[in-house]
Amino acid sequence: MSRLQHFGWFLARGFGPHGWGHPYLRWNHRWTEPGLYQDSARTLEQAGFDLLIIEDAPSLGSAETIDLRIRHAFGGPKHDPLLLAPYLFAATQHLGVVPTVNPAAYLPYTAARQFATLQHLSGHRLGLNIVTDTGSARHFSTAPQLGHDAAYDRAEEWVDGLRELWRSWGDGALVEDEESGVYADGTRLAGTAHRGEYFGFDGPLNAVPFTDGEPTIVSPGGSGRGLAFAGRNSDVQLALAPLDEQSIRAYRGRIHAAAEAAGRTPSDVKILFAIQPVLVSSPEEADRLVAASADPDEAALLAIARKQSSDLETDLTGLDLDQPLDRAIFGEHVSEGSVRRLVGKHAPDAPLRAILAAHARLGRLNDGSGFVGTADEFADRIEELGDWGNDGVLLWGDLHPVTVHRLLDELVPILRRRGILREEYVEGGLGANLRAF
Repeated sequence: MSRLQHFGWFLARGFGPHGWGHPYLRWNHRWTEPGLYQDSARTLEQAGFDLLIIEDAPSLGSAETIDLRIRHAFGGPKHDPLLLAPYLFAATQHLGVVPTVNPAAYLPYTAARQFATLQHLSGHRLGLNIVTDTGSARHFSTAPQLGHDAAYDRAEEWVDGLRELWRSWGDGALVEDEESGVYADGTRLAGTAHRGEYFGFDGPLNAVPFTDGEPTIVSPGGSGRGLAFAGRNSDVQLALAPLDEQSIRAYRGRIHAAAEAAGRTPSDVKILFAIQPVLVSSPEEADRLVAASADPDEAALLAIARKQSSDLETDLTGLDLDQPLDRAIFGEHVSEGSVRRLVGKHAPDAPLRAILAAHARLGRLNDGSGFVGTADEFADRIEELGDWGNDGVLLWGDLHPVTVHRLLDELVPILRRRGILREEYVEGGLGANLRAF
């Protein structure tokens, strides 16, 4: 029997040049203005989605790869998604909005106050996608760049600091008694004095407490340290893993074990697997697309190399395609998970050509080899994930109205008929809707 799952949209390009490189650029939306995103956010809410996660990278990258990142708008420019969030809240009533934030960019007190303000303004619909990207460190200070695990240690202290400040108003501190004229009881505020390894600040916070819970914490890390962070801190884990039953159950088991080790329950963390399907009108069309991608030419391989170079901030375009990939070219700023996603199941001596070709080839939904298929076939796959205990999925792509409608117009009615996609929201904001099932 079908079960409800949570649905989100992962805006993979971030607050950047939507439509660039695609024919739908000619719809003449201006990516720097809010209308494009508001239109799409309203569609996601009409479709019953829980949340919209907006990717971000504060940096244009290293000097060696900056041209690769902006030449085709793969990695930049990007505007600040935190400042886009209020426009999306104004256009919707229930959709959670989750901008990406980096602890290196925000002092805890400033962050706690700004996020508390947005949580109140949005009706408790704010989420925070916490990333530990260290490649942007030089923009925020001249301190030495942290290593992978140390960046998670800093993020952990940062989240603890935010919660310490958000909770600095104790029970009964907000009085609001008109008869006595007492608005608040200062004796019930905690005099926070945080002195940690990475941050030092005093409280209490100059913002009133929440009525429907704190901002939702989202994390994307796939390393051991990243999964431990999610188990201790996150309400939602953005998951990337092969979508077979063994991999799904193993990944969920690692997150659940991390949550239990932190004194939480497995249900405290909703695990949403990111998927980028290619939906077509018929199985025959799906077969044609897959067959056409089987033998990618040099241009297709170069396009993949450019995209991967931008994502990894490591130039792959000048490497010999017929030589093995030397993993020593990746700096500490590149996560282990990112390298694993590039290499896949290839042996260490596999030529770069084979690695890139695997990314260019498409596979079919109906046999589990990929994500090309009809809306019904995709619904079959989501239903299967639910049978394996899955909490939900994140659809991965641009937030352009053309791409949103192309993917959802036929899919949403099918999912609702099968009882997989919610028909209505509950009151209480993003956290309440995530806990509803």
